[in-house]
Amino acid sequence: MVQPTPEPIRAPLGLPRDANPKESSLTLDRGLSLLQAVADAESEAPTISDLAATIGVSRAAVYRLLGPLQSRGLVRREGSRVRLGLGVLWLAGRVLPQLRVASTPALRALAEKVGATVHLTVADGSEAQAVAVVEPSWTSYHVSYRVGSRHPVQRGAAGRAVDLPPGGPRWITSSGDLQPGAFTVAAPVRGVPGLRASVGVVALQPLTADEIGPLVLETAEAVAEALR
Repeated sequence: MVQPTPEPIRAPLGLPRDANPKESSLTLDRGLSLLQAVADAESEAPTISDLAATIGVSRAAVYRLLGPLQSRGLVRREGSRVRLGLGVLWLAGRVLPQLRVASTPALRALAEKVGATVHLTVADGSEAQAVAVVEPSWTSYHVSYRVGSRHPVQRGAAGRAVDLPPGGPRWITSSGDLQPGAFTVAAPVRGVPGLRASVGVVALQPLTADEIGPLVLETAEAVAEALR
């Protein structure tokens, strides 16, 4: 009697049968460290040898790690030097829409509760940019605040709040810094790696900081949780 040939055991798609999860995790970590090392170069692009020394691997390992990053356009080689690729711009362009989607429910809840415009502001170097704005649905009038508006981080509560140190004030206020007659209370969004941001409430009448501040802080914490 002819015995049927047993079916071969197949590994999940894209994962070698003998793949070691710990080894794969280490490779991913090294690849990310390599990308970070390229990004951290402030002047002349680092060489293969520079990168090997920075992340603590051999030159041969750097060449292997560069392959997947190059194929996705995240880095590009110029001889022995390595620069960031245009694929990084595509990734960066996806960040703000995702921030907007993730933060909007918490911002909307606060806008409806206090009857004032609420915004999420993100620091980009020395500038602060409004990346999400929610206006209340039931008020007769409120501040109109445009997504994409930029101003120096040193101006306005929303800008200054992004860098409030832990243990310092939990929220800050401003009056007329960016728009005459406008009052703002803002609190930092903490605990999201690489993000300097704040949640702010802006209104055309004075805001009672002791009442609005805790609500803004609570919303900032909800936004941080949604982004983790």
